Amino acid sequence: MSMNSKNNPFALLPFIIFLGTFLLAGILTGDFYQISMLIPALLASFVSFILPNKDRLSERVEQFAKGAGHPDIMIMVMIFILAGAFSSVASSIGAVNSTVQFALTYLPENMIIVGIFIIACFISLAMGTSVGTIAALAPIAVGISSETGLPSEMTVATVVGGAMFGDNLSIISDTTIAAVRTQKTEMKDKFKTNFFIVLPAAIATIALLFFLSYGSSTGVSATSFEWITILPYIGVLAGALAGVNVLIVLFGGILLAGLIGVSSPSYTFIDLFNHISDGITGMSELILLTIIIGGIVSMIQYNGGIDFIRHVLTKRVRSKRGAEASIAGLVASTNLATANNTIAIITSGQLAKQIADDYNIDRRKSASLLDIFSCTVQGLIPYGAQLLAASQFSGLSPVVMLPYSFYPIFIAVMGIISIQFDFPKLKKK
Repeated sequence: MSMNSKNNPFALLPFIIFLGTFLLAGILTGDFYQISMLIPALLASFVSFILPNKDRLSERVEQFAKGAGHPDIMIMVMIFILAGAFSSVASSIGAVNSTVQFALTYLPENMIIVGIFIIACFISLAMGTSVGTIAALAPIAVGISSETGLPSEMTVATVVGGAMFGDNLSIISDTTIAAVRTQKTEMKDKFKTNFFIVLPAAIATIALLFFLSYGSSTGVSATSFEWITILPYIGVLAGALAGVNVLIVLFGGILLAGLIGVSSPSYTFIDLFNHISDGITGMSELILLTIIIGGIVSMIQYNGGIDFIRHVLTKRVRSKRGAEASIAGLVASTNLATANNTIAIITSGQLAKQIADDYNIDRRKSASLLDIFSCTVQGLIPYGAQLLAASQFSGLSPVVMLPYSFYPIFIAVMGIISIQFDFPKLKKK
């Protein structure tokens, strides 16, 4: 069978090498984040070049470069750069701490765990990072549990659930950016579609947390905060919901946060530039992974691997409902293997788009399904960054938090319901 033919299973070898190397390294070291994902990605790239092929090596390299430098990949990289810079600058001016203290100031004591979830939802929605949200709130959750008698595994798992809310919805979340770009839809449209699916999950989580914690109180006191430092988050959310281009929204957020920062005598332009640089540097691994995986996926597609996967996934599909379920299964299984929801979406996004187009699935829905089911898995795997971060900041085992991981479970349920009953009903654009 020619490596350039359609429905070629051998073309998937780079992808298998990528996942297999990552899993083997994680199992041997006992830590799936001990080795950078760039290592298996580079190995998979090398394999994609040496597979038997009728083309010359120079032509293969050119094909890889076309995928790595695809306009969608480059736009995604630009967004990642600005998102990292905004998150870093906003955090440096005290926006995260002010948001936490704002919520603790105005929430009733007997609804504190509900408040923790809502705070985590807002912070992650504004910051676009679930791990950053967990780092900010997990220590507070542990302190609250000691004051109230509530199980610390429940309070910390609640923080993780709220963090996944923003990870799934925020316009500066790398998962959301990846889902929107791979499906070629608009950020505001994906947000609205996704929001209607996960809102019942958030409400169910709040109701369950209220029931489990009713009557508890806390002696945790809020400290003072500066209202003005919350404005960059509010501005970014407002701009996104108004449909402003995401690059402009992020640039405006950096500018606003920077102006607020330099208005303080202790915050200089040098500090601002350093925080922008730190934020961009913090996204460097993800940016490189995105570029490399873009090249790998291009090679797999060129050699017939994408056609093969589509054939396997859809050969028993007889309906739009079945096609949506195949998209959900594709991204969920990839996330289980990679323990990274952004990489799972980037890896499976192109195939998901092809399935969506073949079965007339609205791209707003396919983008939402990619994000929902990747975040479901990411919020439940004990070797994922979110539960590992929660474990690091709380001293708890990731496994003991799983029974209290209500929100990731509820969004999975709502995702299944959205497939089964074709919800929400979307008007043709």
